[in-house]
Amino acid sequence: MLQSLQIKNLALVESVRMEFQPGLNVVTGETGAGKSIIIGALNLLLGERADKTMVREGADQCSIEAVFQLTDHKEINRLLQDCGLPPCSDGLLILRRLLSASGNGRQYVNDSPATVQALKTIGELLVDLHGPHDHQSLLNPEFQLYLLDAFASDEKILSAYRAVFEEYHELSNRKAALLSDAKDPEREIDMLKFQVKELEAAALDENDEANILNEQKTLAHAERIIQLSSEIQQALYDADESAFNRLAAVQSAAGELARLMPGAAEWQNEIKSLAARIQELTREISAAAHKIESDSARLERLDNRIALYQKLKNKYGGSAADLAKMLSRFRERLLDLENRSERLALLDAEISRCRAKLDKSGKELGKLRQEAAVRLSKAVQKQLKDLAFAHSSFSVRFTAVEPRSSGMDQVELMFSPNKGETEKSLRQIASSGEMSRVMLALKTILASQDRIPLLVFDEIDENVGGQTAQVVGVKLEELAGYHQVICITHQPQVAARGRAHFAVSKKTVGERTASGVSMLAPEERVDEIARMLGGKNLTSVTLKHAREMLERK
Repeated sequence: MLQSLQIKNLALVESVRMEFQPGLNVVTGETGAGKSIIIGALNLLLGERADKTMVREGADQCSIEAVFQLTDHKEINRLLQDCGLPPCSDGLLILRRLLSASGNGRQYVNDSPATVQALKTIGELLVDLHGPHDHQSLLNPEFQLYLLDAFASDEKILSAYRAVFEEYHELSNRKAALLSDAKDPEREIDMLKFQVKELEAAALDENDEANILNEQKTLAHAERIIQLSSEIQQALYDADESAFNRLAAVQSAAGELARLMPGAAEWQNEIKSLAARIQELTREISAAAHKIESDSARLERLDNRIALYQKLKNKYGGSAADLAKMLSRFRERLLDLENRSERLALLDAEISRCRAKLDKSGKELGKLRQEAAVRLSKAVQKQLKDLAFAHSSFSVRFTAVEPRSSGMDQVELMFSPNKGETEKSLRQIASSGEMSRVMLALKTILASQDRIPLLVFDEIDENVGGQTAQVVGVKLEELAGYHQVICITHQPQVAARGRAHFAVSKKTVGERTASGVSMLAPEERVDEIARMLGGKNLTSVTLKHAREMLERK
């Protein structure tokens, strides 16, 4: 969840800090108060293009910082690692972006410098913004396919298809490599033979390398190891004033003490154990030291072996384990080139077999998706009726495509808000309010499967009121049972459903205007809901109605 958002010197905001709650967070305020600045700040943190005009007039720079508390941060940590960024500490992810008045910008993830692209990639896993903004995953065909698959619950069938696709893809690549051989295949064959011979002669083994390094280190310091072992043995056991001999005198005293003092027998036994352990430890050290010999010839052989490992790793790249994999690939490539015609024929047969298997798996996946699309369309239309689209239509359009990792289908979500109008793809919908309500319908249906933790809705209640606004509020509250939701709203029916309520206001002090945000206490919420119901002039009727709305939620 988004734990906090801090904005400084962005547009009309001088300094604002918002502490969000789990569930539904609502943001209200009069038109022009600056509610859109919150969305703008989130957009900047999600990698949107920045402009120096966003910096508050008179300030040197603006800054936006968001702190996310993630219950499951494995996927984010993998992404951070791929981007060369530090992982989350105790599930905390900190995103920060700075923009100077001169136009220069910097961005940080967990206090480490990052790229704008990194912010954008991270943001796609964390936040879905729905409103008059560009960051809308619903317009992405791949995301639309993901939504359909999530609804169909076809992970097993999809995984089976992907396994066959990977096999088909690998076979196709091998054939392509054979067909696009170098101009001089004989020269490549000679080179491969040399490489295979060189790697085979080295008899590389990852464990062998580690063992050699350990033995080399021991032999290189053999004389010093033997000397130190001898000193330890003398101090522990062999010398007249050794620890063992001193303990012998202590044991005698402890024996007499045990006769004179109840409970001292336990101490005597512990001293005996210490003496026995010293004897045992001395034998272990002596045995290990006797195995070590200063063998210059053996050390030279080990040095040469390590040098060979290093030479081959520098030449071919990677570790000893990677070199073993390279040897396998070199052998396979050599076999392909030396028996090119036969290998092409075998590959064609394998590709044909695999393609038939892939087509069968792809059709099975497509059939499941088609069936799910019918159920999804009916479910979405039912939700849309509740959201004031009484005569809307919704469907999923399929287009067959060449096999790819996601299947052999391309899908397009189609929508018409009014009866008699031709359905259009979602990307052609002009109204942000319509788009947001379609997304709300989908998110409500798919709430339990969706992986994105934060949903932000802006203008979702545009052109709705009364009973429809009430339904929008209820659905947002239901959705907030699965995700954290932030909703900027003009409707009191929606605002009353919030677990946390923030109000945006605009003040003029002297010659400057600034927008501020405050989290409302219960009684302040009554006043704000009443304002939304009846304007600035609060009456006993609007106040009573506001209280009733908050109590009924």
